[in-house]
Amino acid sequence: MGTELKTIQSKKLTRCAIICFYPQVLRPIHSVNIIAFLTLVLVVFSWPGGSRINAAVLDETIRVAIVKSASEVTVSGEGLLVTSEGGNPLVVTFPATVKTVKDGLLLEGKLYRRLTFSASSAVLVNNKPYRGLAELTVADKGILVVNQLPLEEYLVGLINCEISSAWPIEAVKAQAIIARTYALNRKAARSNLPYHLESSVIDQVYEGCLIEDSRARRAVNETEGQVLTFGGAIIQAFYHSSCGGKTEASENVWGTSLPYLRGVDCQYCLTSSTAATWECRLSLKELEERLRSAGHRVSGLLDIKPGSANSRGRLKQVILLSSKGGVTITGEQFRRAVGYGVIKSTRFTLKSIKNEISFSGSGNGHGVGLCQWGAKQRSLDGFGSGEILAYYYPGTELKKLSDIR
Repeated sequence: MGTELKTIQSKKLTRCAIICFYPQVLRPIHSVNIIAFLTLVLVVFSWPGGSRINAAVLDETIRVAIVKSASEVTVSGEGLLVTSEGGNPLVVTFPATVKTVKDGLLLEGKLYRRLTFSASSAVLVNNKPYRGLAELTVADKGILVVNQLPLEEYLVGLINCEISSAWPIEAVKAQAIIARTYALNRKAARSNLPYHLESSVIDQVYEGCLIEDSRARRAVNETEGQVLTFGGAIIQAFYHSSCGGKTEASENVWGTSLPYLRGVDCQYCLTSSTAATWECRLSLKELEERLRSAGHRVSGLLDIKPGSANSRGRLKQVILLSSKGGVTITGEQFRRAVGYGVIKSTRFTLKSIKNEISFSGSGNGHGVGLCQWGAKQRSLDGFGSGEILAYYYPGTELKKLSDIR
């Protein structure tokens, strides 16, 4: 999803009670009981001060991939409990370095198929703190680390990764609702997979609990359990940073038409010039390298021409002219190949300058669903979170999760 570039001051982790787990105490305990006990600990000692999230909501957990295909991972923290694939507690010296080998995970000279690290406060994975559990397995030619934690705690950590909690509170609450909705929709779709969400713009940006703050928690608490629905079902709540004037219809990006993602006019994000427009210049050589790395058959790239645009002003096609002829790809394929952080949207124009291509565009992201910068301006204009969401997702209803299950 869209990410705002901003300077984030490091914040200290919240004070939490630390519980020491002694191996001689835990060995007789069945692994299921250990997990149940840890869940209770996380509930009791979560976030001192302020209103607490209801235990019923904490029953909803989410699994997020935070490290993929790593050759090694460092884990540390206070009061950590480490268990192997059989649920047996391990005595480990911290910080602990886990390496991938042919047959599994190597930790302090011993081989494991799965390792789980948990604490009452936070588990540090490569020096980044996460609430809940960190589960390490081998996948995709490296170590996969999945952070499993209560959904509402995940949302608190997510807010300042996706927007700024300093924005008007109604915009922050709108972000909390759509992030919750998106997460639950993906969880249902990926229930049989090792994890439900990526921690990047592929799904939602999430960097753990280091940049949690009271306003992020307030927005999550005040929208507790609220989700967007259409026809009684949780929607695919796509969103992006800024649309550049018009949000996009879902079929123009992914080929699937959804009645609540038809695209709307949005002049609100245009009030911020830094969020609305962008420019970049790349050499033909670099563009060819990026396109080839993405699997496009281009050799001797000579020029790039814009193809036709859709009704929302975004390029449907981009024409690649090379010494071997012309190749046409979609605007979305071109953006993905060159880089989402470089070609920030498919709403752009281009021109050739010697051996370079100059791009000028507006908007940041795929353009489908809520426009984050637009939501900020609408909240400044006095609209509430429910009104903001109703505008960007027409025909949807805001409901409590408990009312639709």
